[in-house]
Amino acid sequence: MNETFDVVVAGAGPVGLMLACELRLAGVDVLVVERLDEIDPTMKAAGINVPTAQALYRRGLLPDLIVDQERARAKMGLFVRDSTESPGTEPLKLRFAGHFAGIMLDIGLVDFDVPHFADLGPAGEVFFVPQQDIEAALGRRAAELGVIVRRGVELTDFTEDGDGVTIRLGDNTIRAAWLVGCDGGRSIVRKRSGFDFPGLGPEVTGDQALVDMTGAEALIPGWTATDTGMYVYNPAIGRILTVELDGPPADRNAPITAADLQASLRAVSGVPVQITAVHSATRFTDNTRQVTEYRRGRVLLAGDAAHVHSPFGGQGLNLGVGDAVNLGWKLAAVVQGKARTDLLDTYTTERHPVGAWVLDWTRAQVALMRTDKRSRELRAVMTELLATREGTTMVFQKISGVLHRYDLGGGHERVGAMVPDFELSDGTRIGEHFFEGGAVLFDLADSAELRTAAAPWAAQVRVVTAKTVRPGELTALLVRPDGFVAWAADSGDRDGLEAALIRWFGAAA
Repeated sequence: MNETFDVVVAGAGPVGLMLACELRLAGVDVLVVERLDEIDPTMKAAGINVPTAQALYRRGLLPDLIVDQERARAKMGLFVRDSTESPGTEPLKLRFAGHFAGIMLDIGLVDFDVPHFADLGPAGEVFFVPQQDIEAALGRRAAELGVIVRRGVELTDFTEDGDGVTIRLGDNTIRAAWLVGCDGGRSIVRKRSGFDFPGLGPEVTGDQALVDMTGAEALIPGWTATDTGMYVYNPAIGRILTVELDGPPADRNAPITAADLQASLRAVSGVPVQITAVHSATRFTDNTRQVTEYRRGRVLLAGDAAHVHSPFGGQGLNLGVGDAVNLGWKLAAVVQGKARTDLLDTYTTERHPVGAWVLDWTRAQVALMRTDKRSRELRAVMTELLATREGTTMVFQKISGVLHRYDLGGGHERVGAMVPDFELSDGTRIGEHFFEGGAVLFDLADSAELRTAAAPWAAQVRVVTAKTVRPGELTALLVRPDGFVAWAADSGDRDGLEAALIRWFGAAA
């Protein structure tokens, strides 16, 4: 054992890389280990929500996201059909806003005048970015920051004591003050640490693949519910997805063959397709479980290691990135002695409710996919509701993440919410002041008293003095490194500022 690190992160997917970047940005010595030699090419999440886009934007990655989105749009060509079309007709290219249990949402029905869609800034226009592109962008960012990433290295075991964690990497042993498991739904870190992982077992089998096939002319593009399940077909890229509701797979780890995919697609669609080649494939279930706590001693979990669910609605990537952004600055502060370890308790209290919501959201969609008469009638009712402006707006607010907030206490309506991306009088936007990490106090009324009050925390909280270009009563915002508002004031009121500074950044220097 000849190497030591502040933090070892198991897993170099988007969650592990995001966490490592957050830690390194704060000056933490971090090592990432990943058993795979390269990015998994299997098709995964194809989009991100507003909190994820905002988090990446606040770290200077918006230009990368815009390029990736344009490339994905050109490649994918999202086709969904109007419910009035008959099978075999040319599909309409509709304004796509996601789906709920395969019931498509038309973005033309979304009421963007509701307050939650205000002040999202340029990141609010970015949503269609595949997971592999996010992972690649974070990999480049990690390299720029000097994060050590070792691929083809698997964490096999570890032991924790009061001062740190001794970690076994094959034949090598290293030492770290903290270990974070970002190693997926079958997390070795979670299993070895003995985290409780309650939830519901699976009842469906899903397969997703990119394939070449013949005889697909009768397949309907988009999501289609049938008497035997559901399927998705995107002819632009040869994507298929099937959902069979007769139980979980006999062997989740068995290789996925062309014959398996062909049989599944025929079973749920009734179309006698012939699959001639498989470019990538993955199998999933609706197993939904969540650890009861995200930390045990010096071991923490993030992403799928902490919670598993079906991919319906594409919430997994977003949930994991949110975990990483929430944990990163807190763990960095503890490592550097700027905060007590009880700051890490807020990681569970803030992120566990978000994870629980995602699990419930995916379970509800599985219920609407069932083929029994009662479920199909319920699906018909939901289809009618989601064809209304109110119904579409409500669901789109949910899946876009604009309703997400933490219960941080405090009387101001903005506390616990994402910071609005106001344009400032100096020509910048609020989000642009987080590229280097750290907390920011926005003095929007040029208050010398406010700056004096915050001065003892200057090492951890930067002060930006600039008015917003849009007049309003908001005079100050204290924003945590993760972009969530810790304190806000109207009309020059400074009540509660010192308490918020102490709560999140420790006693005054």
